[in-house]
Amino acid sequence: MEQRYVNESRCYKTSRIFPTDVNNHNTLFGGKLMAYIDDIASIAATKHCRQMVVTASTDSVDFLLPIRPSDSVCLEAFVTWTGRSSMEVFVKVIKEDLRTAERHIAATSFLTFVALDANNKPSTVPQVIPQTEEEKRLHETAVGRAEMRRQRREESKKFADYLTTTFPWE
Repeated sequence: MEQRYVNESRCYKTSRIFPTDVNNHNTLFGGKLMAYIDDIASIAATKHCRQMVVTASTDSVDFLLPIRPSDSVCLEAFVTWTGRSSMEVFVKVIKEDLRTAERHIAATSFLTFVALDANNKPSTVPQVIPQTEEEKRLHETAVGRAEMRRQRREESKKFADYLTTTFPWE
């Protein structure tokens, strides 16, 4: 089985926060940050498997601190765990006050991606090898998160059976 180090998927994105990026609380729109997260996570997943990928789920996004126009935001993403065709990607969001250089974790996120072959069918991915303490801890705890994803997916499918597809005006 092919293997790759976590570090081979690691990537970064740094952005400045502009007035058009903030909400009425003068903090970064959550949706804007979520778009940044999905973008960088898809790059990390693609770097790991070197195939096309699709977002299977955004497992969690935890907003821990507000991000203001005086901050920059740096996202770090890497693959933490792999299944047969799926990959768990962790995204760490670090805000930095551009005047004081003070840094804090502003958000964390886990997403799942599936690798696709030329026919858009799930394709096998290399196993991931953690090296740093952070990578090892995330890798060790991934099996529990994978089980929670599996249970949530089953519940979502059952729930979807109860939902209607008609619009109120029909």
